[in-house]
Amino acid sequence: MGPGNDTLISEFLLLGFSEEPALQPLIFGLFLSMYLITVFGNLLIILAVSSDSHLHTPMYFFLSNLSLVDICFTSTTVPKMLWNIQIQSRVITYEGCIIQMYFFLLFGGLDDLLLAVMAYDRYVAICHPLHYMVIMNSRLCGLLLLVSWIMNVLNSLVQTLIVLQLPFCTDFEIPHYFCELNQMVQLACSDTFLNNMVMYFVSVLLAGGPLAGIIYSYSKIVSSIRAIPSAQGKYKAFSICASHLSAVSLFYVTVLGVYLSSAATHSSHSSAAASVLYTVVTPMLNPFIYSLRNKDIKRALRRFYGMAGTKGAIILK
Repeated sequence: MGPGNDTLISEFLLLGFSEEPALQPLIFGLFLSMYLITVFGNLLIILAVSSDSHLHTPMYFFLSNLSLVDICFTSTTVPKMLWNIQIQSRVITYEGCIIQMYFFLLFGGLDDLLLAVMAYDRYVAICHPLHYMVIMNSRLCGLLLLVSWIMNVLNSLVQTLIVLQLPFCTDFEIPHYFCELNQMVQLACSDTFLNNMVMYFVSVLLAGGPLAGIIYSYSKIVSSIRAIPSAQGKYKAFSICASHLSAVSLFYVTVLGVYLSSAATHSSHSSAAASVLYTVVTPMLNPFIYSLRNKDIKRALRRFYGMAGTKGAIILK
């Protein structure tokens, strides 16, 4: 229990999407399918990158880390919801809610920063191709990843510690399918000015900052592509960053759409349904975005399947 809590809280109630019993099997099946596709698809990306030495480059190093973060991001919320539907309960313990909120902030922020780091990687690859391997060396790649982790660990820790100081009175119902930070703050029965200021500051710093970096990187990329004389050269340069641009667009459009729609409708249930777009759908679609038009990933996956098939045949013999 947080030291600042006047009320001994043992649990919250996650109201989810619908209280209709007839809809619960449908919701369970839908989210279980999306979760399995997310985990399986992102695992394939990680296995393909790790098993093919040709993909041991900065671009695929960050992609494999993004896939790992996507798995963790979805696993923070969906399994608990599926378990509650299975046992016909809406309860989550106070400790479980705090832990879920911490890891949701951590992996959600990592997703954002990794997309910005990958945009910088694409900027160097297209705007400074001759110096790419010198600039994007293993030390810089490791440092960028480490800084991303440190920033988000500290942010999640600060936000969680502030929530731990909030007293909760009588309303323990969270109109969401997971313990979302804003919903938790709204349930508090004390002044939440500090919490709101921290949330707004972090939103500007850890969401607006990476977005500004992505926009700057792509403005330079577009200028470089326009300067390429041949149409074939322009197409090749654009294809290098097409998958990442698609993933960035999907992530930010869904996130902005969720928060703008929730601000307009003031409906918590609508916000919960809309948040599925960036918490579940986006991590599920990322493996398809990065593999469908990527010949290197396709080749690595075919090689991985071939190796698995050969090992299976040897074991059977």
